[in-house]
Formats: sequence, structure tokens, C-alpha cells
Amino acid sequence: MTSVRSITSRDNPLLARVRRLAQDGNAYRRVGQVWLEGDHLCAALRARGRPAAQALVAVSAWEQGGALRDLAGWAQAVAVVDDALFAAASGLESPAKIGFLIDAPAGGAVLPDAHGVVLDRVQDAGNVGSILRSAAALGATQVLALKGTASLWSPKVLRAGMGAHFALNLVEGLDDAALDALAVPLVATLPHAGATLREAALPPRCAWVLGARRAGRLGGAAVALHAGGAHPAAGRRGVAERRRRGGDLPVRIGGARASVGQ
Repeated sequence: MTSVRSITSRDNPLLARVRRLAQDGNAYRRVGQVWLEGDHLCAALRARGRPAAQALVAVSAWEQGGALRDLAGWAQAVAVVDDALFAAASGLESPAKIGFLIDAPAGGAVLPDAHGVVLDRVQDAGNVGSILRSAAALGATQVLALKGTASLWSPKVLRAGMGAHFALNLVEGLDDAALDALAVPLVATLPHAGATLREAALPPRCAWVLGARRAGRLGGAAVALHAGGAHPAAGRRGVAERRRRGGDLPVRIGGARASVGQ
């Protein structure tokens, strides 16, 4: 049965931990826990059957009963927090009334045959979360983040991901060499590659490489598409023009590791 207690002091150690996790995107790595704020993320965790060590719920929501109180009961323990204290600990402009603490995922293993995405130094947390959400919606099962990418379990990425984290195998902090473990080809869009998405014979299962800012290189290619000789600036203008017109982006496909210039 879920245990319930009240928190009325700002100096409570549990509340101080939540405050730290909510306001520091890398704190989960040191604390060993992740803060999920808001009923959407908490419900997504429950829908996947994943455990929550601790729920924090604002006293007004707890006393009202209903859906949020029921959701809080998914956690092993519940702390009912004064509304003002909950708002002070929140990382949101409009604080939610509920949040879960979960154990920070251990460093996972790269799944060689998984259909997924490789994030190469994508530093904007909102963009990373949106990519995770899109990847999960489109049937990907894995996202690999190379060093320099925004922390996958930071509060901003979690909010933008909207629960996609719990549908994906996520591995972060990887070196380029970790991509050698992949058995699926790498696919990357380039400003002046030799074929468009519509023209390319895309493999049914692959790893899309997104976000790098260095020149593209695909070694050991399963399908090697010739890159054109246009000046990079002209290539970028061409990509922007195709995007405005709803056209296709050029693509390169490879079987080893890739660095993509966008």
C-alpha cells in the first residue's frame, strides 16, 4: 500500500532534492533520480508500467481527489506538499500539481538492429525532445546521443518529449566509435548529396543521423550516393528553398559512422 506523508517546510530534504532536479538539467546524473513534473509525463510513465519511487502532489489537488490523487497512488510513496512550496520547487512558469521521482536510467546498451536516430551534438533541449517525440511516433525504438548533445533526461527535454522517453531505448554520452556497434545503415541528409529522399532507396531499418555541424563523411557505405560539388553556402540556400516549396532534401546512406553538415 502507498505510504502518504505531508511536507510543510521549505527545508525538507525531499523538496530540496526536487528543487535541484527541476532547476538543473544535469543534476539527475549526480542525484541518481529524474523529476517528472506534470500529469502528462506521470501518466505516460504509468501507461508504460514503469515504477515511480515517489510522488509529490500539491495539497489542493490531493484534497480535491479525482484523477491526480489516483495518479499519485501509482508511486510507492506520496508526499502531499503545500501549494506555495510546490510552486517554489517547480521548474515551470505555471507549476503543475503533481510530479514523480524515478530512478535515473542506468547507462543502456546500443541495440545493433534497432530502427532509430543518432543525435550528434544537438544542443537545444526543445529540439532534442521534439526529435524523441517524432521518433517514437514514427516507429523508432532507439535514440543514441553522442557527446555534446543536450542531456536526454533534463526537465526541458522531458517536457518536449511528452512521454516519448518511455517508449525508446535511450543511450547518451557516446563517442563516435560507439556507432560501430550498429548493424543497420546510417542515413543522413546533406545540402548537396546526389539524391533526394524521394529518389533514394531507403532501407526499411536504419539510423538517421541528425544535427552535426561538421562536414559529412559516410564510410563503408551500403549505398553510397555521390555528393555534388556545389559550394556549401549554395547548398544551404537550396535546402532552404526546397523546404519553403515543400520539396525533398538530399540524402546519403552509409553503413559505418557519419558526420553530417547541415
